[in-house]
Amino acid sequence: MPLNKSTIWLLLVTNLPGAKQTLRMRIWRALKSAGGELLRDGVYVLPNSDSARELFNEQRLEIKAAGGMAYVMPFQSQSPDQQAELVKLFDRSSDYQSIQTKLIAFRRAVEKLSEMDARRKLAALARDGATLIATDLFPGKSTRQLQELLADVQHSLDARFSTGEPQAVHRKILRRDIKAFQGKTWATREHMWVDRLCSAWLIRRFIDSNSKFVWLKNIKDKPKRALGFDFDGAEFSHVDSKVTFEVLVASFGLENDAGLTRLGMLVHFLDVGGIPVAESAGLAAIIAGARALQPDDNALLQSVTPALDSLYHTYRGE
Repeated sequence: MPLNKSTIWLLLVTNLPGAKQTLRMRIWRALKSAGGELLRDGVYVLPNSDSARELFNEQRLEIKAAGGMAYVMPFQSQSPDQQAELVKLFDRSSDYQSIQTKLIAFRRAVEKLSEMDARRKLAALARDGATLIATDLFPGKSTRQLQELLADVQHSLDARFSTGEPQAVHRKILRRDIKAFQGKTWATREHMWVDRLCSAWLIRRFIDSNSKFVWLKNIKDKPKRALGFDFDGAEFSHVDSKVTFEVLVASFGLENDAGLTRLGMLVHFLDVGGIPVAESAGLAAIIAGARALQPDDNALLQSVTPALDSLYHTYRGE
């Protein structure tokens, strides 16, 4: 949750036995991954929140179990200058600048890379961006700039390796009856990338278990009775801010499935950018590798299905 500059703070004051270097490093990593900052040796600070209090209490109990001492204490800064100094501890400007510089350099070099290498490098940069945004407790203009740059670089990559991406239209998403969509033939552009591939998985797993797929070199060759998805003019494609996967979820009344909702957020980020998702780098790398290894889209779907099943199961359980 975004925080403001009148935030009350929370301290974790620790005293660990000198021989507990491994524990000390583990605690430091846990706190850094949550955006915490070291105020001085053994003293960590976070803006006061339920999640910060829970995190600090977890570390306090671990320290006490190891024979150390730890205290969790809330406090409020005593002057505007002190408040500004504390907020400055959480300034991520240099980190944003570093990632933005790498993204700009990547965009210039992408023409020389294979698709697998390009997807892998962008996925790693997106993962770093997601980590940075997740630990930026005072987000602002830099957050939006990074999200926009990630989306722009993603579009540049897709323009080279995945042509024919659909344009979003503005219309109402009609609710469909799953019973009327059984045993159908579905068609999309060949050489699938994230949205098409995950949409095909969604169709087969949750909408039409007896589905057949046609992979199109040219969308004009779509069989008359086939249901098109993820191309301009298709029955199911981008609508407003939703990508095809999200449109299918909404069309067939699957919005209450937490696993599909979380997976939709991941597909959205990889397809059109926006809010980074931590697992995006891993899924992008898996799909890029599978696209390079598999001889056709049937084999690609079969190859990636176990990974999507596993990811869905994890999301559903959270």
